[in-house]
Amino acid sequence: MKLAGCTLFITGASRGIGKAIALKAAKDGANIVIAAKTAEPHPTLPGTIYTAAEEIEAAGGKALPCIVNVREEQQIINAVEKAVKTFGGIDILVNNASAISLTGTLETATKKVNLMMDVNVRGTYLTSKACLPHLRKSRNPHILNLSPPMNLNPMWFKNHCAYTISKYGMSMCVLGMAEEFRGEVAVNALWPKTAIHTAAMDMLGGAGIEKQCRKTDILADAAYCILTKPKTFTGNFIIDEVLLREEGVKDFDVYAIAPGHPLMPDFFLDVETDTTAMKQERYGAAQEEKKLSRSQQEGADGAKVKTESAAAEPSGPVAETFRVIQGAMTEEYVRSTQGVFQFELSGDGGGTWYIDLKTKGGSAGFGKPPVTADVVMSMSSADFVKMFTGKLKPTLAFMSGKLRIKGNMALAIKLEKMLSQLNSKL
Repeated sequence: MKLAGCTLFITGASRGIGKAIALKAAKDGANIVIAAKTAEPHPTLPGTIYTAAEEIEAAGGKALPCIVNVREEQQIINAVEKAVKTFGGIDILVNNASAISLTGTLETATKKVNLMMDVNVRGTYLTSKACLPHLRKSRNPHILNLSPPMNLNPMWFKNHCAYTISKYGMSMCVLGMAEEFRGEVAVNALWPKTAIHTAAMDMLGGAGIEKQCRKTDILADAAYCILTKPKTFTGNFIIDEVLLREEGVKDFDVYAIAPGHPLMPDFFLDVETDTTAMKQERYGAAQEEKKLSRSQQEGADGAKVKTESAAAEPSGPVAETFRVIQGAMTEEYVRSTQGVFQFELSGDGGGTWYIDLKTKGGSAGFGKPPVTADVVMSMSSADFVKMFTGKLKPTLAFMSGKLRIKGNMALAIKLEKMLSQLNSKL
């Protein structure tokens, strides 16, 4: 019961990881300030600050639900004052609230940039600032940010620069505040080694994605380990599995949604994801060489190559998928999408394929599109088939490094909507 009587101020605690950390502490008899936006039921996401409060009290803790949008400084200040008045102080702050948009620089709307910077960086900074005067009065105060180690590998910036900057901003708060308040308040960061199953992950990945994820329990257990250490444990960027192994945990199947199923690595941690990206880069170079060779050959003997190309057109699941797409093409799809998509596929049935949803009537098939592509997607043939049959969401494929996208990200999102309508036919 190490956290009995301690007061935890947790942002974004109405669901997911924040709520899991709250429930873990509640079992010790801790006081939990639920600082989150959701006061009324959300149409697609489960839980409110009030339903979370009921669960926390059922687990053995005391709950104080507070409506807090961390973009609003006064709401933060009001919740901190209410927490101190109710529980006599604040011992632990968990900066869990976060916003995400996995879009490139030209495709990220200004309001999305503002949202990520306001919630992730500014919200973390201002909540820490508001809590610090009270944390300094605690016997064993901690700030814990749910943010990654700062990995400056460019691959983590190129596809979603704004999001990466915002998450690393949270990590820089750890770097600076740990040193600034050394000896007074412990400040650390915690990040998962693998994808964690939350409502947000369901929205990104769709049905079946949970098999590649771990439960929020692993982060709750890791957070508990950190928050019960002395305040001299500070300035650390901690990966959940690494810490728990050091603490003696050997069975990680208990954290898996589907024990034994391959897990998807999380952002900002190289190893598996980086290897995938490197393979894709090599494949991209090979494809460019093939296309160059093909164009040179066409220059020498265009008619002959055209005949050979038609004869060599791949068959199998990829070709069948494109046949179905062509058959399902409608003027409505063309009118609502207005985009041309080129696919560079590796593996069986690979090569260059396209979907033209801009030209009147639309078309799909093998080879380059009839007009310049707005979006170029590179991935394996197997993942392409999964994506078009609803077993792998484009957003998740992109997030996990299985899909590389060049061009108009907004159009890529439009394609995802079209896929949801086509899945029943594929």
